[in-house]
Amino acid sequence: MMNDFAVIFDMDGVLVDNNEYHNIAWLEFCKRKQLNISNEEIVSRYGTHNIEFFKLLYGDTLSKEETDRLGEEKEAIYREIYEKDIRPAVGLVPLLTSLKDRGFKLAVATSAITNNLNFVLDKTNTRKFFDELADSSMVKRGKPAPDVFLKASELLGIPPSRCLVFEDAVQGVKAAVNAGMKVVAITSTFTPEDLKQADRIINSFTDITVTDVETILKS
Repeated sequence: MMNDFAVIFDMDGVLVDNNEYHNIAWLEFCKRKQLNISNEEIVSRYGTHNIEFFKLLYGDTLSKEETDRLGEEKEAIYREIYEKDIRPAVGLVPLLTSLKDRGFKLAVATSAITNNLNFVLDKTNTRKFFDELADSSMVKRGKPAPDVFLKASELLGIPPSRCLVFEDAVQGVKAAVNAGMKVVAITSTFTPEDLKQADRIINSFTDITVTDVETILKS
């Protein structure tokens, strides 16, 4: 059994293939506020906290309260447009089932807000697989800082050197590396070249097995 090891999943672009919906939500938010943002600017900030988007849009003029309020406004748009289409990423549930059967501790570590984390877990019926959850409300710094992954490690009681992270974003891969964890990158958002810091790159969860996860962790 592998109960001395952990597998940590990012959420957006990993548990669900939802980045297109975040793009639409940001564009709609900016339209309502009469602000401009390009698709390229959105993609460049994938994996980071919403505050990085608001710095782009408003500079350093917003208070934390204003940032939180506007962030929830944007995320409400996202949840509304995504709810009818949400489903787990291809191959995710079989992999989660196999990991649990092998005794791995499992967690989600995301830059998203708590409401979005709850939304995804409940709508995809995947909450039951995870022992711990870490989101942006629990840390001060967003990715590429390692804080959210280290928080998940702390909650699980598993040292970073025994953790493997699944990530889709460049900043997320950097955060996992900075945390001292192994990382598998999934190409739902970026190219293999963009994600080359990862220990392994896959196109979907159907490309990796529990045996592969064990091998990477023990290498």
